[in-house]
Amino acid sequence: MDEGVELRRTADGKGDGVLATRPFAVGETVMVGFLVGALTGNDSHATQVGPGRWARHGGLGSKVNHSCDPNCGVRLNDGQAFDFVARQPIAAGQELTFDYAMRNFTIDHFPAVCLCGAARCRGSVTGWKDLPAARKADYGDLVAPYLRTMDDGSGKAPAAERSFCVPVAVIDQGR
Repeated sequence: MDEGVELRRTADGKGDGVLATRPFAVGETVMVGFLVGALTGNDSHATQVGPGRWARHGGLGSKVNHSCDPNCGVRLNDGQAFDFVARQPIAAGQELTFDYAMRNFTIDHFPAVCLCGAARCRGSVTGWKDLPAARKADYGDLVAPYLRTMDDGSGKAPAAERSFCVPVAVIDQGR
């Protein structure tokens, strides 16, 4: 179990969510991510780890819900997984959220209508390619680094980025 967070039923009745058990300050790592398996394609529980590449996150990382106005962002760690980092102060008992567009160029496996309830809700869960420039700027460096290289409109990263792969040793560590 990650220190400072736990899986619980959300207060709003929407199901399970990852909630903070202690406060977190802006910029603090809330959860350390790790990968448990490479995937051959995208699915509703996949994490995009590079242009055209997906993997499965282990631990509670896969249970963090989407919000169009999230309190966490993501930062790629040395294991090629995503850590969750507080974008704003997070109180004990508050649900952790991130925008799925912070690591997915496109969103293919979610309902058309977003249920996040945020005041800044876009109305649907969209990928990075569909975010307005102002929202992309607002997220700063708390997004998957390959997304910014894919913004040229082609949906593909430069050749150096396309060679990215998740090391087998990272996936097989099975933490």
